[in-house]
Amino acid sequence: MVDIREQSPLSLAFVGDAVYSLSIREHFVKSKRYNINVLNKMTVKYVSAHGQFMALELIKDMLTEEESAWAKRGQNASKASVAKHASVAEYRASTGFECMLGYLKVTEQDERIEYIVSYILENLKFE
Repeated sequence: MVDIREQSPLSLAFVGDAVYSLSIREHFVKSKRYNINVLNKMTVKYVSAHGQFMALELIKDMLTEEESAWAKRGQNASKASVAKHASVAEYRASTGFECMLGYLKVTEQDERIEYIVSYILENLKFE
């Protein structure tokens, strides 16, 4: 087993991206009957680099020191390339957000993930 502290932040971001995307999709599927096009549009707002940047801004003051450290590691490890609809700052922050969620998943802190995602869904609204 790999020591989590030695794991690449980008590998954790890889996991965190999947965790967040699945959590958001599951929320919308459970909340109401939507057609697939509406589901996709709603989900993209949250899982895009811009949406994840906004989510991290929303929750940054409630993160533990450890969670903040993993988010920072992910931001600093972010690749030079960026998503076509995101600034460099948004892309780096979104990678940090994903890294932090990946860390929580790999360390089996599922209740904390659920709390964070629920908080985001309750408080982050897109027009």
